[in-house]
Amino acid sequence: MAVDFRFIVIGRGMMGTAAARHLSSMADGIALIGPPEPEERKAHRGVFASHYDEARITRTFDGNLAWGTFAARALGRYRDIEAKSGISFFSEVGCLFAGPAPRDEQDFLLRALAVSRTLGSDIETVAPAELRQRFPYLNVAPDFSGYFESNRAGHINPRALVRAQAKLAEQGGVSLIEATVTSVRDAGSHVEVTAGDRSYSAEGVLVAAGAFSNFHALLPRRVDLRVMARTVVFYEIGEREMTIFGDMPSTIVLGDREEDHIYILPPVRYPDGKTYLKLGGDTEALSFSRLEEAATWFRSDGSVAERDHLSRIALQLMPELAGCPVTSAPCVANFTPTGYPYVGFTQSPRIAVLTGGNFVAAKSSDELGRLGAVLLKEGRLGDEDFGRELAPVFA
Repeated sequence: MAVDFRFIVIGRGMMGTAAARHLSSMADGIALIGPPEPEERKAHRGVFASHYDEARITRTFDGNLAWGTFAARALGRYRDIEAKSGISFFSEVGCLFAGPAPRDEQDFLLRALAVSRTLGSDIETVAPAELRQRFPYLNVAPDFSGYFESNRAGHINPRALVRAQAKLAEQGGVSLIEATVTSVRDAGSHVEVTAGDRSYSAEGVLVAAGAFSNFHALLPRRVDLRVMARTVVFYEIGEREMTIFGDMPSTIVLGDREEDHIYILPPVRYPDGKTYLKLGGDTEALSFSRLEEAATWFRSDGSVAERDHLSRIALQLMPELAGCPVTSAPCVANFTPTGYPYVGFTQSPRIAVLTGGNFVAAKSSDELGRLGAVLLKEGRLGDEDFGRELAPVFA
């Protein structure tokens, strides 16, 4: 039978829009289906996405070669995407890691330095005696060293990146459909996709619905994916604080315990006209297995206990934040048992899945989208793309 589209990408987030853009240069007859960001978050009853924000850290410094490679490839295309779309989203302010001396050869910092050498990334090691002088906004322990990536690092605006990807995809001939997909079914010779009150058919489908990939009936079988609640904290920054924090790079501080790790975004102006310094951590106390649970979380202000925990650490590291108004918001991270993203086919040779950000994928979303596009078009990923590591695990 004749199909409506050759390929359909489900999910208009960071990976899905990237996949649609890349597919537009590989084939004709592409559709990208997904809902827009809700106008009123606390009143919304449908699906959400974690890119509804103004800042995400970007860097190549990573203890895993695959993740470092994905980031480096994506970063290499940022400026081209900006130029072609006319939408700016990348702030190249650099990224600083700060932490205690490595305890053994498996320490993240030593592994990240080895990966950086392989990738040719320029990482400057800052001795403890120089760290607080170079980065005076940060009050860390006297034995902490710094690892500073000044080029191809900083932060991206995820909302703006999604707009840029969608604009270029549409210019490349992709049909953008604003709707929530509730069913994907392999009909034998084609795939049937139900979105809203419409049904669409395609030769192949890529499900890139992030943390919501297991919700509704998008996959023949659920992928093994933990969907975890995260809380982020915002400090409202005034003129005085801007003189202190205005030129800071994106920052990640590694504590002695994992729950004390913290990431910090430099001051960024938000849609409400105010400027906020944002931070978050690695605490995971709540998981979701149903759409209703995740949607309820997204309508909240996050965890009060986690907000207070992050605020205590923030004021220890950045005492000059004292007195700034503090708010919090919900976020969701999804984790795979392999530690890698999933980019592979399901039990159906016509339905593929792209998900599993493991809380580090925003910076790499353009490359992960490209891998999803290659998979759908070519039917496989090679070793140069870490294809075997990216195979989905099913629940």
